[in-house]
Amino acid sequence: LVSLPHQNSTMFRTRALARSLAPLGDRILVRRAAKETQTAGGIILPSDTSKSPNEGEVIAVGPGIKDVSGNLHVPTLKIGDAVLLPEYGGSKIKVDGDEMYLYREDDIIGKFS
Repeated sequence: LVSLPHQNSTMFRTRALARSLAPLGDRILVRRAAKETQTAGGIILPSDTSKSPNEGEVIAVGPGIKDVSGNLHVPTLKIGDAVLLPEYGGSKIKVDGDEMYLYREDDIIGKFS
């Protein structure tokens, strides 16, 4: 977008919030599951001490990555898949106010069936 002197910055912020993200290469956009606030035994945990869940849902998938010979390797994950995530890693981003994570397909541990 070109910034013109007579336009206010509110208009540009509104346009930026309406964007969506399309991952490139073999990257996968994942929304982590909500933190557990209650254990199976019924004990309620404070929200700041509960650790981040290692499960998530695939929101968007990149087109894949090309190898040295030029063959495209399409990701095996699809939008809506439930996945097991590593404890650390991924790039934390915000898309339309939602907190999501961007991982390479190799970093994702597994897929729930």
